[in-house]
Amino acid sequence: MNHVKCGRCVRCGREYPAVPNLTNCECGGILDIIYDYDRIRTVLTRETLKNRTERSMWRYRELLPVEPETPAPPLRVGWSPLYEADRLAKELGIAKLWVKDDGQNPTASLKDRASAMAVAKAQEAGAHVIACSSTGNAASSLAGNAAAAGLQTFIFVPSRAPKGKVAQLMTFGATVISVQGSYEDTFELSKQAIDRWGWYNRNAAINPYLSEGKKTVAYEIAEQLDWQMPDFIAISVGDGCTIAGLWKGLKDLHAVGLIDRLPRLISAQAEGCCPINRAIAENRPWEPMEENTLADSIAVGVPRNADKALMAIRESNGLVVNVSDAEIMAAQKLLGRTCGVFGEPAGVTGTAGVKKLCEQGVLPKDATVVSVVTGNGLKDVANAIKACGEPISIPSDMDLLLRAFDERGINADVK
Repeated sequence: MNHVKCGRCVRCGREYPAVPNLTNCECGGILDIIYDYDRIRTVLTRETLKNRTERSMWRYRELLPVEPETPAPPLRVGWSPLYEADRLAKELGIAKLWVKDDGQNPTASLKDRASAMAVAKAQEAGAHVIACSSTGNAASSLAGNAAAAGLQTFIFVPSRAPKGKVAQLMTFGATVISVQGSYEDTFELSKQAIDRWGWYNRNAAINPYLSEGKKTVAYEIAEQLDWQMPDFIAISVGDGCTIAGLWKGLKDLHAVGLIDRLPRLISAQAEGCCPINRAIAENRPWEPMEENTLADSIAVGVPRNADKALMAIRESNGLVVNVSDAEIMAAQKLLGRTCGVFGEPAGVTGTAGVKKLCEQGVLPKDATVVSVVTGNGLKDVANAIKACGEPISIPSDMDLLLRAFDERGINADVK
């Protein structure tokens, strides 16, 4: 990979060759993949991309840490739609809002971007088995992408993982270990098992290539907006890998001259589990928290990518916002009603954060914002029903239908 220089520790600065099975620094720090931007700038331009027919994350190969001959994994990952949400923007009182629906990836979450990268690097490493711990989405995305590539998977999930996500895992043929404990317990067991059997490690806290897959969401946002960047990009935050990847992608684009300014990030976390946002708000090191939120995908009390996430928020002069479970559930309904986008609780937390910042007067009325929906609502239908309620249930009788409408204040006589 002549366009990749090395992996560099974000804590001590030590550099390592960018081999496929790269993991953490000896000091325990997470590595960042360093590129030769001068070389990339000569081959990757707006015109180059305009003429490409590839519609997936792999259209940006010059900015990805893969060998030229490495085949893209079979599933089509990336190039999810970016919707202009004028009705929602008007309701929130801001100038422009776009919704990036990454729930339309193959296994219905943004995590497919990281898992596709993990599969590519595992193939480069000659591995036949990949493993990870996950609150749900990383697990299902790995299982699906690995299955398509013919690789075996061992997946560790906390016992609270929603049944929809576990069903995906089982369908994709993964060996699933449901751990009776927290995400931290799940992570530790997966780490021990990976070390014991030598499986390829897809854990975001260990493998620096995963955020390189996630960063492609930034490339797509920029290109879909014709390289005119918004003022803010909002995203939900759990272990920190996604927001770190988003920021890395934006910096890549700026470094090679594809965009001329960097947006500010909005880090949205659940009130019941917000160690990264709390560290920013209180200007002190992060501390573990309980995992007390229905948004299971971001219920990470011990964030493994905290260093990169904190740097991303601070470097972007970003905003942090914590939202309650009730506000998250309200955002599910709001996105569905105004945009036709169905997001899971963690997936809509970014939008919930934007709404709260608007209500608090933090976001100016002339602000332009992109909100990334990181996962599809079908992954957690139980909480979607809690948010929106049960359907009207009656016998087949018009009089009863009229009575039900009247009791609920529903006006059916709309012309």
